[in-house]
Amino acid sequence: MTEVKEGGADRATALFSSVGAVHYPGAATGVLDALLRLAAAQPQGRAGVRLQGIAELTALLSGGAIRDVAAHHLGEGARPVRAVLFDKSPAANWSLAWHQDRTIAVGARHDVAGYGPWTRKQGIQHVAPPFAVIEAMVTLRIHLDDVPDDNAPLLIAPGSHRLGRIPEPEIADVVARLGSRTCIAGAGDIWAYATPILHASAAARGARRRRVVQVDYAAGPLAAPLAWLGV
Repeated sequence: MTEVKEGGADRATALFSSVGAVHYPGAATGVLDALLRLAAAQPQGRAGVRLQGIAELTALLSGGAIRDVAAHHLGEGARPVRAVLFDKSPAANWSLAWHQDRTIAVGARHDVAGYGPWTRKQGIQHVAPPFAVIEAMVTLRIHLDDVPDDNAPLLIAPGSHRLGRIPEPEIADVVARLGSRTCIAGAGDIWAYATPILHASAAARGARRRRVVQVDYAAGPLAAPLAWLGV
């Protein structure tokens, strides 16, 4: 129901608006080998590695088929503003409770009204912006491995991206009301999400890996003098 098979761009737009997520099978197949090489060069055995300053990755995410997916939903101003490699394996496995992504990566801290609290993750400055910034973003998950039902696929609460910032005590009730959908994928597939969508995942089962390059895209600037960190 969330896969683009027929109807092309119009169907993708409609699904993104109503569900908040669209499956693009095989959209990254042409660059999969390059992404696998880049992933192999990162520290191993860590749950998440923030990717920044890698010229080859920046080129892959800033043009071609991957950026085309983001640009379809954000317009030609779409640019990657944060990238993380998630690598679930027997050495690093975890579950993820239902939540919204609420922080962004910026180049430097500047205290601006509406932005906060501030945190540092792997040496990178993060901040919670006004939620309208999150609502104007798109997140792509580029799958480097097959993700069937038993390999910790992402779960989404369809339509939750339309509800604004959801208070933590209300998240369980929202998921119960909206239900959940399982985002299975094959290696080389892309899932595009409205960044504020409620999502979760279980721990992986068995000895397989589940590597995903997750990339946030934005089209607009931040309140000056804040600036996106980028990739």
